[in-house]
Amino acid sequence: MRKKILWGILVIGLMSSSLFVYNKYTTILSPNVPKNIENSIVLIPTNSSFYDVTKTLYKNNQIIDTVSFREVSEMMNYKKSIMRKGRYKITPSWSNRSLISHLRAGKQEPVNLVLNHGWLLEDVAAKASQFIEADSTDLITLFLNENYIREFGYTHETLMSLFIPNTYEFYWSADEKVFFERMVKEHNRFWNSNDRLSKAEKIGLTPPEVYTLASIVEREISNNDEKKRVAGLYLNRIRIGMKLDADPTAKFATRDFKATRILYKHTRFDSPYNTYLHRGLPPGPISMASIRSIDAVLDSEKHNFYYMCVKPDTPGYHVFAETLSEHNRNARRYHNWLDRIEKKTKQ
Repeated sequence: MRKKILWGILVIGLMSSSLFVYNKYTTILSPNVPKNIENSIVLIPTNSSFYDVTKTLYKNNQIIDTVSFREVSEMMNYKKSIMRKGRYKITPSWSNRSLISHLRAGKQEPVNLVLNHGWLLEDVAAKASQFIEADSTDLITLFLNENYIREFGYTHETLMSLFIPNTYEFYWSADEKVFFERMVKEHNRFWNSNDRLSKAEKIGLTPPEVYTLASIVEREISNNDEKKRVAGLYLNRIRIGMKLDADPTAKFATRDFKATRILYKHTRFDSPYNTYLHRGLPPGPISMASIRSIDAVLDSEKHNFYYMCVKPDTPGYHVFAETLSEHNRNARRYHNWLDRIEKKTKQ
């Protein structure tokens, strides 16, 4: 009888042990990420707690069971007072162990940060903040920090020349300084390639001045085929001390970016950026400038044109002139063409 009792206790013990092992196995190695996960990306912001991470994963339907996730996190020493930040890609049907190993290792999924043609530094900040953790307020505050940007050779007026429109791979967790200093590296890499620095020196401009002129070309000309010719025209004007009379500078000065026609109120607006009033280049860029526009300035066409006018019947293209009298004839043709168009629309 005593032996039977002992055997019974042993069997129960083995069964309990097996059940315990099975439960642990299930907790650690069974899938806890849904098979049909809809959102495979989880964002863990700076200063997140373990509770925040668990709540986010569960709210996003990225884990099925929070109890087992918490238990395995304790076992694997993942749980901290402040969790590792980042942007992580989760694989369907992962176990708690696989998920926690991935998050703990900080294996972030990078993002492609796209910079394009904004007018203002605020536009750059707004665009960048769509891709990284730093928000637009943090970024613009840094851009306006004269002491900080001066360390890198910039002023508030010239800072836009730092940003080369392109697609850059970043980690989402990047803060404003990481973003800024990466842009400095990319800027230097850009100017140290394709002989750009020596080309700038040959035309007598610094890189920020090249960028400033390129920003005018960018906003003046939509047709890439004409950019080198227009850049050459503006360089001709600069060489003889002639005002640039560039419409985009009047837009920038007045901040009337939606204006489709430049009026007297624009050209008379008193601002150092208004090239209808002031000779030479503005104090800094009026916009981001594309690589195509920057290279158009560096490889500008050599000619004797000083004037241009929209080409009738060919929107986006221009006719060029060497003299004011020739330009006036071109302008009359253009305005006559406009008048004919107006009459047709009224009929």
